[in-house]
Amino acid sequence: MTKATELREMSDEQLEFSLIEAQDQWFRLRVQSTTEKLDVPSNIQKTRREIARIKTVLRERALAAGK
Repeated sequence: MTKATELREMSDEQLEFSLIEAQDQWFRLRVQSTTEKLDVPSNIQKTRREIARIKTVLRERALAAGK
């Protein structure tokens, strides 16, 4: 899990790559949760929050670039 301050230090390309990885992991966790029992069920929620953090940082940058 990455903190928002660490995300703000990343470049846009790194953030996009992290977003794709997190979304892929979230998908795999959702599929795994329906087909079998998860070892750590809270990972689904943690991954969703990480996706939200990444999207928030990307949106902040988009708004700052537009002004």
